Amino acid sequence: MANFLLIAASSDIGQATAKRLQGAGHRVVTTARDSSRIEPDFTLDATDFDAVDRVVGEAGELDGIAVFAGSMLLKPAHLTSREQYDELIAASLTTAFAAVRAAGSHMRDGGAVVLVSSAAALAGLPNHDGIAAAKAGVIGLTLSAAASYAAHGLRVNAVAPGLVQTRLTEKLTASDMSRKVSEAMHPLGRLGEPDDVARAVEFLLAPENAWMTGQVLGVDGGLGSLRPRQKV
Repeated sequence: MANFLLIAASSDIGQATAKRLQGAGHRVVTTARDSSRIEPDFTLDATDFDAVDRVVGEAGELDGIAVFAGSMLLKPAHLTSREQYDELIAASLTTAFAAVRAAGSHMRDGGAVVLVSSAAALAGLPNHDGIAAAKAGVIGLTLSAAASYAAHGLRVNAVAPGLVQTRLTEKLTASDMSRKVSEAMHPLGRLGEPDDVARAVEFLLAPENAWMTGQVLGVDGGLGSLRPRQKV
């Protein structure tokens, strides 16, 4: 049995990951900003460095940490306000950095950190300017932190999902037309489910995969690296 901490576990992907890990017999400690969606073990503002450090210290001996915090904003840069930009960076990048920082302090005997980036950081998608900036930062953090902590056996990897059907993205698939457009962007012809990403997070957290670090695993139906064949 391994011990895992899931930060922002109230997200749909976080809940799916918790269910998979618990089903496999692991101990799972969860955090959330409030108890509106789940009853977390810790109420946590994941952008607060000191609070994250405290929770990681109080969670006990950990084998891994996964961070699911994030937000959604589809706008070009010139229509994005400073407040919206700051919120995007805080939700996706600051939370990831806070978790890596705490893991580096407390997990001195090694383990795994899994962050969540996005296919939008790998492929040029219109109106994803803020998200792409934040999630590309997560990729840079993943690579640098993996190098920084490799000597301690602390692995840092990331998943980069395409469009996943969650409460956060439900407005993007609310109509048949928008859904079909989104599906067509993914070479495999469908949108992701939370469990698609949860399986990848579980894989990267697993101690059996201890020879993987500094990797960004695309779980995106091909969105981040392929172009679908056009129908003629």
